[in-house]
Amino acid sequence: IIIVVNKWDAVEKDTYTTQAYTEEIRRRLDFIPWAPVLFISALTRRRVDKVLPEAFKVLEARRRRVNTSQLNELVQDIVVMHNPPTHRGKKLKIYYASQPGIEPPHFVFFVNDAEGVHFSYKRFIENQIRQRFDLEGTPIELTFRSHSEK
Repeated sequence: IIIVVNKWDAVEKDTYTTQAYTEEIRRRLDFIPWAPVLFISALTRRRVDKVLPEAFKVLEARRRRVNTSQLNELVQDIVVMHNPPTHRGKKLKIYYASQPGIEPPHFVFFVNDAEGVHFSYKRFIENQIRQRFDLEGTPIELTFRSHSEK
């Protein structure tokens, strides 16, 4: 997804206009914070040439496959950055992760208790994956599966 704002030539602008509009778009479309925003003018053709390259970039992200070892390095970094939460007195353990699918990228995390993964921790993991592997513009799926330690 790319959010394209047309008629940008009709807007009176100052130093903060783009920032203010972007914040308002993010507020209204808070369910897709990962979508890039482009401001264009079809009439004057201003920044129209940016739309197609951005679309190809998003398509590339949608098809991106992450190496399992890189993904598991990120899992280790995530655990160090932000300790996993506890659930019913039991600390969440993330054993490993893999990416079984693309379009959109799908990541599976094998944990000791899938019910113990709080939505805020899921969001933190999603944000770290997006940042590390440049997945702007595409939804990603996260699945958490209970898996006993052997």
